[in-house]
Amino acid sequence: MVQPKQLWHRVLAVRNAGPLVHNITNYVVMNNTANALLAVGASPVMAHAHEEMNDMVSIAGALVVNIGTLDAYWVESMQKAILQAKNLQKPWVLDPVGAGASAYRNTVLIQLLHTHTPSVIRGNASEIMSLAHTSAATKGVDSVHTSEQALRAAAAVSNTFDCVVCVSGETDFIVYKDTITGVSNGSPLMTRVTGLGCTASAITGAFCAVAEGHYTEATIAAMALMGIAGELAAEKAAGPGTLQLHFLDALYNITEEDFVARIKLSAHDAV
Repeated sequence: MVQPKQLWHRVLAVRNAGPLVHNITNYVVMNNTANALLAVGASPVMAHAHEEMNDMVSIAGALVVNIGTLDAYWVESMQKAILQAKNLQKPWVLDPVGAGASAYRNTVLIQLLHTHTPSVIRGNASEIMSLAHTSAATKGVDSVHTSEQALRAAAAVSNTFDCVVCVSGETDFIVYKDTITGVSNGSPLMTRVTGLGCTASAITGAFCAVAEGHYTEATIAAMALMGIAGELAAEKAAGPGTLQLHFLDALYNITEEDFVARIKLSAHDAV
């Protein structure tokens, strides 16, 4: 299993390289996502115009596609950006927000997945189960399943698309084929702040931008950083509002000592 100090070097790599991350994301989370990327040392760009998709992907280190607020124009933007990522061999992360909630959303996901395979898919249990065509109930964009219940689905999605799959939950599971790593950091208060899952996907994109193809390790490091920052923030927060403030500060100020002392990793057998 990967060692904490090795994962910390992934955090430093983002800080030192300052990768540009191109986000096609939803209206709800743009500000929070951009600020989180800046806090970890990356640079955000939120661009959706068809005319600049090729240029933006060309200068970015990674692409993050989040389907939270869909419309036909944005779907075409996503497809153009994904094709350019394919042409330039840039990593891209898919956040299948609300997968299973509507027929349109499911159709779009199929289109995007067949445009070009993502480097990483990150979602909650219900979303990942929906992608695997498993019977799943989705409550809006929230999961009604635990991450453990989605492990078989995550393995199926990983094998089908040959990509890393991250299932978020009380324990985040990072799955690549027969390898499963659990990250058990975080705070229940994080579920009371909208868009932190979307933030996790954006940060995963930043880590993938400097991963040199090691997307499993990059995803583990990103989720560990998210969870530990959430713990540190919750210890100072009076509620969801101040959690957001302290969370950004924790992302920015986290030290190697904090990271190594708090990280909770586990290895799991294939399902």
